[in-house]
Amino acid sequence: MPRLSKNRSLCIWMNGLYVGRWSINRQGKHEFQYDASWLDSPEARPVSLSLPLAPADFVYSGKIVESYFENLLPDSTEIRQRIRARFGAASLSSFDLLAEIGRDCVGALQILPEFEVPGTSEVLEAREVNESEIESILNRITSNGPMFQAFDDAFRISIAGAQEKTAMLFHGGQWKVPLGSTPTTHILKLPLGRIGAAGIDMSTSIENEWLCSRIVSSLGLATAKCDIARFGDAKVLVVERFDRRFAHDGQWVLRIPQEDFCQANGYSSSQKYEADGGPGIVSIMKFLLGSQNPQRDREAFFKAQIVNWLLAAPDGHAKNYSVFIERQGRFHLTPMYDIMSAYPVIGHGKNRIPPEHLKMAMAFVGKNRHYEWDKIRLSHIRETARRCDYERDAEELILSLLSRVPGALSEISSTLPERFPESVAEPILNGMLKAAQRLAHEVS
Repeated sequence: MPRLSKNRSLCIWMNGLYVGRWSINRQGKHEFQYDASWLDSPEARPVSLSLPLAPADFVYSGKIVESYFENLLPDSTEIRQRIRARFGAASLSSFDLLAEIGRDCVGALQILPEFEVPGTSEVLEAREVNESEIESILNRITSNGPMFQAFDDAFRISIAGAQEKTAMLFHGGQWKVPLGSTPTTHILKLPLGRIGAAGIDMSTSIENEWLCSRIVSSLGLATAKCDIARFGDAKVLVVERFDRRFAHDGQWVLRIPQEDFCQANGYSSSQKYEADGGPGIVSIMKFLLGSQNPQRDREAFFKAQIVNWLLAAPDGHAKNYSVFIERQGRFHLTPMYDIMSAYPVIGHGKNRIPPEHLKMAMAFVGKNRHYEWDKIRLSHIRETARRCDYERDAEELILSLLSRVPGALSEISSTLPERFPESVAEPILNGMLKAAQRLAHEVS
């Protein structure tokens, strides 16, 4: 049990082991310190690559600590305000919000008050919920009231991102609300609805993300497994968490350490887009040279940038790529996730995005940086590869990728579920095919 601190402090745990302390000192500065017991553990690893393992008397302080923990929260201020109202947090600060909902974060961390020790994670504690109860939980996500009155005290989770979502446990063929230290295993994402000042209609975001996931997977990139589900009148995208894994006996769930590229590189969530000062393709490709498998991870990441452009998927920012953190700070790339195409809403007219206004989250480079989707050319992809010291591999990757696109899209088109919205399938499949044909023409 960690000692009480004079500062405002929260204790950081990982799969039942005490890792260290996150504090705010009397001057309001964020601090983090590893515990000696964690440093001596065979499971020892950094909570973040931006906060490497350090002697127990060393204190990390300032923005790098604040940014890491702040990135565990949803991006949206509106969602944070609802969390504060729902759980009675003292403020909208990351410290106060995570004090209330930090017991099941993305990755392996549990953030608990100083006086609280997590229960064992090797026993599943959960209550089964039926379809109507899940529908009620989903319908309450966008309200300030409790998500489900009977479970609300235990149902305190934090999932980063900009989309309305929750998470649940699926075990033994049954949906459950986890209790105590039991982790969630699946994320349930609601439709985006209308977004931005222009009122862009993303009410089919669930079908869009599901289709993009199938396309990306068919092109050889590992992606988070997902499916579309209905609970009463509520429709969601159910995403299997790759930061959770059942034990060999299937009776308990292990949390898998991971972090996104904002966290790994010490950026705040406000810098997730390269244009806002965040990491870009070149810096991440250099970062991945330190991976356990740099050849595989650099290929996957660079390929993902081309696939994002082919898909007109503009939201591939630094929080939408992550790494698993292994013992002693080794790391490797996670599967891809949160991929959506803009093709269904590209056009000139009300509530649409003119193609010349669509910008990628990370730029390809030439003489200048190119974010504008409709202006990116093969020469920019090649120059970006050159700056990543990846030009030879990139040529082979581009040719291989372009050769696979037509067959992959044809196969997916022929196996779409009945009543899958044509307003999603047609623009995405045809738009990607045309983009691939244009790029192939430039290659030839």
